[in-house]
Amino acid sequence: MPRPDKVAAVAELKEEFQSSSGAVLTEYRGLTVAQVTQLRRSLGQNARFRVAKNTLTKIAAREAGLESSEVLDLLTGPSAIAFVKGDVVETAKGLRDFAKDNAALVIKGGVIDGKPMTSEEITKLADLESREVLLSKLAGALKAKQGQAAALFQALPSKAVRLAQALADKRAESQ
Repeated sequence: MPRPDKVAAVAELKEEFQSSSGAVLTEYRGLTVAQVTQLRRSLGQNARFRVAKNTLTKIAAREAGLESSEVLDLLTGPSAIAFVKGDVVETAKGLRDFAKDNAALVIKGGVIDGKPMTSEEITKLADLESREVLLSKLAGALKAKQGQAAALFQALPSKAVRLAQALADKRAESQ
């Protein structure tokens, strides 16, 4: 019969998997407590970095509907999970930048919106610009297209007026 503390830990992990938009699995072997604390602070409010036992994490992942063996196979060795509540790109950038400065942190892979991802895919995701920047670029492009359309619509009547004036001038010259 499972112990109540382990049942509670599995339930908490399951809730984290279900309520988060992504989970990035890392290996933290060799990091000091101060470095882990620094990593937690650098991830900000959008992510929760949590160290958990692999067997409990596997049970919670299965219960949360993550049956993918790709994700479950990553749960070997000392594992920690960054549960992402907000922008996944921001968290991926934070983990990548911290891993550059601290070689002991290794990004193993993860699952984002239910899709398993390798460590290379998460690194590529970290190379993207943030959601806000991409949305502002989209808004700027849409605004530019609207401006071009307005200029085109404004040019048509003015060209028609100039054409009519040219015709009137030519008719006046010929008389």
